[in-house]
Amino acid sequence: MATPLNNKPKGKGGGIKFSFYWMYAIVLLFIAGIWFIDQNDITQEISYSKFEQYVVKDHGISKIVVYTDKRQAEGFLTDSLASQIFPSEQYSAGHAVAKVVTDIPSPDKFDTKIDEWRAMGAFSGEVKYERGGSWSRIFISFGPVLLLVFFWFWFMKRMSGGGANGGGGGIFSVGKSKAMLFDKDNAVKVTFKDVAGLSEAKTEIEEIVEFLKNPQRYTDLGGKIPKGALLVGPPGTGKTLLAKAVAGEANVPFFSMSGSDFVEMFVGVGASRVRDLFRQAKEKAPCIVFIDEIDAVGRARGRNANMGGNDERENTLNQLLTEMDGFGGNSGVIILAATNRVDILDKALLRAGRFDRQIYVDLPDLNDRVSIFKVHLRDIKVEGELDIELLARQTPGFSGADIANVCNEAALIAARHNKTAVGKEDFIAAVDRIIGGLEKRNKITTDEEKRAIAVHEAGHATVSWHLRYANPLVKVTIVPRGKALGAAWYLPEERQITPTQALLDEMCATLGGRAAEELFLGRISTGAANDLERVTKQAYAMVVYYGMSERLPNLSYYDSTGQDYGFSKPYSDERARIIDEEVSRIIAEQYERAKSLLRDHEQGHADLADVLVKREVIFTDDVERIFGKRQWVSRTDEILAARQDAEDVEAEDVTPPPFTGESGDAPADADADKDKKTT
Repeated sequence: MATPLNNKPKGKGGGIKFSFYWMYAIVLLFIAGIWFIDQNDITQEISYSKFEQYVVKDHGISKIVVYTDKRQAEGFLTDSLASQIFPSEQYSAGHAVAKVVTDIPSPDKFDTKIDEWRAMGAFSGEVKYERGGSWSRIFISFGPVLLLVFFWFWFMKRMSGGGANGGGGGIFSVGKSKAMLFDKDNAVKVTFKDVAGLSEAKTEIEEIVEFLKNPQRYTDLGGKIPKGALLVGPPGTGKTLLAKAVAGEANVPFFSMSGSDFVEMFVGVGASRVRDLFRQAKEKAPCIVFIDEIDAVGRARGRNANMGGNDERENTLNQLLTEMDGFGGNSGVIILAATNRVDILDKALLRAGRFDRQIYVDLPDLNDRVSIFKVHLRDIKVEGELDIELLARQTPGFSGADIANVCNEAALIAARHNKTAVGKEDFIAAVDRIIGGLEKRNKITTDEEKRAIAVHEAGHATVSWHLRYANPLVKVTIVPRGKALGAAWYLPEERQITPTQALLDEMCATLGGRAAEELFLGRISTGAANDLERVTKQAYAMVVYYGMSERLPNLSYYDSTGQDYGFSKPYSDERARIIDEEVSRIIAEQYERAKSLLRDHEQGHADLADVLVKREVIFTDDVERIFGKRQWVSRTDEILAARQDAEDVEAEDVTPPPFTGESGDAPADADADKDKKTT
């Protein structure tokens, strides 16, 4: 486990060291002094007959307190009688309280005596009955003070790290860094072998580790070690995992903290923690400092100004910028940071000299997902041979964290069914559970609704099967999942660029459900709400962002800076009318196209709908049996075929013949063979 940093140099001298116990002793002495200073009471013990004389003859008792359990009475003397009994140096009127104490026979008899004194007119003061003596009075008088002292001690102990969440040093170390230190004594066990995929990002991260292990190799050529690297990418892609791998591989001190650890309610604490972090890092150099979610402190300055007030976050960012690249030397300290909101970071933070490199950690592609599945399947008992490539194809857009969740969910499903190993159907059920939600077989649907859902989903399947660029079908079900009454699973093509026809085919397939309702049921329903939303956004993107409109070609109103356009649009009202017309035209054309395809394959659609009503689920084999084999080979299949060819070439380990220099074509052949191996 990592431990918080408390690496303060120990003093060598034998001088007196400050301790919090000194403060406790001073407070106790102060309270005791107040106790003795406030003791202005003057008390004298007398006999009962003398007490009665003071009451009856001298009329010098103004108040009587009877202690029933001790059989004592305490009388408060008047000023005239007190000045006669006590010397002037002990008693002065208005500055002291004079009392006499005597033993009484019993509280009942003494009460009778008091009644006699009242009848005689000798005593008319207050009579009070109490249990206990001086200690109870002391507790009653000073109980609140003692309670406050107790809570003060408890609070100071909590603030000094004695509580459950104490961090050592307490309120006096609130400006200290909260970074966790990983070194040889508490090394991280994650290595680069545990990071699947991300080959390009791993290459750059491994080079940073190499800088620290062998800096002479680079500095001899006049190069400088990069000061920082920023890991950028969507959530769950492995940014923090890469940082853990660096901590496990670098063999140098590794400081880790979150960007929110700099943010505090006290003014100046964030900047103080930044200074303390870099001070400790310089003492441990060469080392690595990792700041996760740096957008918590690195947001661009000037946005959402605090009405002219002091912005603590901006002060923290200013200190961070100064420490990363300021007048002070910072050699041997490499800064790693991670964020998924790089667009809101301050430009001064992103410049070279602070973060020399931005490493983009993207969502894994098909090959990367295969590798990630292999990593997460190490500890799972798999039943028979598992088609990992099929799982990778069925999880497009999944991050590494999502794939880990799929594997874990599959193991839970298998355990729920008392299986001894996790099978293929468990993984398919896990993917369905994560994408579509939990099945709701108890949801009540009428036969009419069931038929309408089957017609709708069969419309999607029929249209997509006959379009070249539409995604290949995997599974269609009319069992409600999540908020959907039916669901369809496809294998999306992972394209680097998307042609216009591919977007149109996707829109046409999406509109297939609504078109089938209109053609074969004679009515439309609200079941296509999500389809219409997706189609409308896609058509708008084609016209406004991608410049794919016939009337508005090569125009894009997309703002890549993320600042948008505020309250005004970057085009006129006339241009907005043309955009609306183009969006409506594109959607209408694809809707008519979907209806035309459904008319051409009406019988096949009816057969699919019947199968769905009976079995509630259909697969690729069912569609292939009705419509025949799909005539287009998907790009994903081409990628897998190319990947298999590359693995076959690597397995053969064919070494090209050496170049003799006799033929001018040999270098080109050698380069071609090298390219083939790389591919």
